[in-house]
Amino acid sequence: MTKTTLSTPIWRRFLLAAVAALLMSCNASEPVMATEITMYKDPNCGCCGAWAKHLQAEGFAVTEVLSDDMDAIKAKYGVAAKLASCHTAIIDGYIIEGHVPAEDIKRLLKERPAVVGLTAPGMPMQSPGMQPEGLPAKNYNVLSFEKDGKTAVYHAY
Repeated sequence: MTKTTLSTPIWRRFLLAAVAALLMSCNASEPVMATEITMYKDPNCGCCGAWAKHLQAEGFAVTEVLSDDMDAIKAKYGVAAKLASCHTAIIDGYIIEGHVPAEDIKRLLKERPAVVGLTAPGMPMQSPGMQPEGLPAKNYNVLSFEKDGKTAVYHAY
């Protein structure tokens, strides 16, 4: 009768096959998505807090930083006046200006386009934070923007 031990070549092959199967079952090509977002907002703005709640419901950890000088924040991050909204957020090196829906931020982080960030210029009335929670976003555009100010429609609602 042969004694089977872990040092037996067949067991080594079995163990290597099991480890390989386990590694293959992990989707290593799927990037880990950043979830921590820092939002700069005026202390008196209520819609910014509503947008933060929208993001939190979508799995983001939002840190709110109060600022009495939002113009300085926008200047620091290079947000042009035509792209501005009430709050400015930073996530994984991208700028998120205004009431951009969480799904667009998730897409941005997944696709990683060569842009500075996304904006929902102004304060679109049917965007997250500007409408009752749970209603779909509609009737506005989310724009991507580049350092030179060039914009493109990222998502039309």
